[in-house]
Amino acid sequence: MRMRALLSLAAFIGLTAFASVTPTAAIPIAAQSRSAAETSIREAISSSGAEVAVVWQPLDAPPSERLAINARERFHAASTMKVPIMIELFRRAAAGDLRLDDMMLVTNRFTSIVDGGPYELSVTDDSDGEVYRAIGQQRSLRVLCEAMITVSSNLAANLLIERLGAKQIQATVDSLGAGGMQVLRGVEDQKAFDRGLNNTTDAEGLATLFLKLGRGEVVSPASSREMIDILARQKFNEGIPAGVDAGVRVAHKTGSITRIRHDAGIVFAARPYVLVVLVRGLDDAKAGDALIARISRIVAGIR
Repeated sequence: MRMRALLSLAAFIGLTAFASVTPTAAIPIAAQSRSAAETSIREAISSSGAEVAVVWQPLDAPPSERLAINARERFHAASTMKVPIMIELFRRAAAGDLRLDDMMLVTNRFTSIVDGGPYELSVTDDSDGEVYRAIGQQRSLRVLCEAMITVSSNLAANLLIERLGAKQIQATVDSLGAGGMQVLRGVEDQKAFDRGLNNTTDAEGLATLFLKLGRGEVVSPASSREMIDILARQKFNEGIPAGVDAGVRVAHKTGSITRIRHDAGIVFAARPYVLVVLVRGLDDAKAGDALIARISRIVAGIR
């Protein structure tokens, strides 16, 4: 037990030093086969002490070319569940049920899925304060979606779930073949959390959503492009983007809560690919980011 603790401490120190001393993108990309990359990733996971799931697949490749590690292991989804919310919003807009420029009153009062009791979100626990400053005012669904994805606004996400419905969001996810992603509720429903009623995902489900987005198969080619543009405006870029060369476009969504660090998206390299990295068990967020960036750097060299 003592030896395991020492190994975990060493891994933590190593990853933290890796993040703070050596920028991942400064390390030359090593060209390698998919199998060699998988070996390198497994070594990085083993030395980290974390539980990690990875899926990598080029947009033009069949599933047989996929690199997958623990692809069906379930994790708390954290903010990666905001991608399905965006997809359902665009689906409903395309169906004529709403317009992206429809206005919505910004409030901070939501109902628990456990008993229907009210709860509020805390601005100090959110990554964005702009939507909170709009409480009592109207904002468009488009603006809320932008805040939900690019700065991961929890308040914007809950407002959109209230408008769209969690069951409808899940039905759309299922129709896309991404049932590994499960959207049950809004963010910060503490009663639900205490009962284990959480939004969850596996790497397979997220990879399916991003592959379909990248291939223009979500809602329509035009809607897929617009959603990719939103994802490419992501403000938190310490994970996957930190592992690719400067100037390479990445459309992605992060997710983080205590001891959880995720990143998933499309890397528009010479041969575009989807990468999903889910990390659980590291106390230090920077160590989680460093591990994701390291894996991102490794797969960037697959030839």
